[in-house]
Amino acid sequence: MKTIQVKVNDRLAKELDALVQDGFFETEEEAVRFALIEFIRSREPALLERFQREDIAWALKQKKAS
Repeated sequence: MKTIQVKVNDRLAKELDALVQDGFFETEEEAVRFALIEFIRSREPALLERFQREDIAWALKQKKAS
């Protein structure tokens, strides 16, 4: 597992502390890990669409070349 360090502004740090204190997460690390997972998951459809568009563009180029 890779360890990373991040700096956050005071407002974000307070929000993070509140999430832990309110019991939504056991630790700040857990909250940050969850946020990263959700961000990546939310971007997945856009990434898949980009790959599909690139594949279609490649196929159309191949068709024109032949």
